[in-house]
Amino acid sequence: MPINLPSNQIKLTNVSIVRLKKGGKRFEIACYKNKVQEWRNGVEKNLDDVLQIANIFVNVSKGELAKHQDLQKAFGKADQDDIVKEILKKGEVQVNERERDHDLTALRREIATLVAEKSVDPSTQRPYPVSIIEKAMNEAGFSVQPGKNAKSQVSSCIKELQTKSTLPIKRASMRVRITMPSEDATRLREKVIEGAEKIENDEMGQQQWEAIMLIDPGQFRVINDLLQKECKGRGRIETMTFAATAETN
Repeated sequence: MPINLPSNQIKLTNVSIVRLKKGGKRFEIACYKNKVQEWRNGVEKNLDDVLQIANIFVNVSKGELAKHQDLQKAFGKADQDDIVKEILKKGEVQVNERERDHDLTALRREIATLVAEKSVDPSTQRPYPVSIIEKAMNEAGFSVQPGKNAKSQVSSCIKELQTKSTLPIKRASMRVRITMPSEDATRLREKVIEGAEKIENDEMGQQQWEAIMLIDPGQFRVINDLLQKECKGRGRIETMTFAATAETN
């Protein structure tokens, strides 16, 4: 015998739920996975491709639809597309425990990979394998911040590895090329090269000075600011490579 569900209930599976609390009530929409972020980034424009169903719920998992009068009272408008867009923009994406664990594991791995690319063993100047970085992260008790991307957490991770783990580690040197007119270089060269760990090339021509050197990543902005201020757009610093490798004799 078939089970008759109440007419105001809709059953959905495998959904990404966006929830917004407003006017003392909870409102939810059922979206396709990965589409919410694409819509927020402006990649996806079509609501039909974001929503699994064009309804607003008070509880997606139970299939309970929001009442029109509640929507009007909470949002001050009746246009459903406008309300959906507000929920999409301001709402919180609900993630189940399994997905959350998977996402955190992937984010942790991504951070470890970036740290491995941007740091080295001080004694050999060679990068560590990602697996070694992950073990050091565990030893240091590094906590991944799920609301931030991997790139923004690299610096704090390296600092914690340096202070809280037994792994010898330092930021990899940046290999940069610096160019400027020779007339500027006569007064700025010494200021530029004083921040270098190693100078690989230092060539003064009739028209232009060029230097290739290894610097600590923190020096990049210092040198760039100097060039912007003193060279009036005529000087340039560019990154050639990031991770250093062991020197060969």
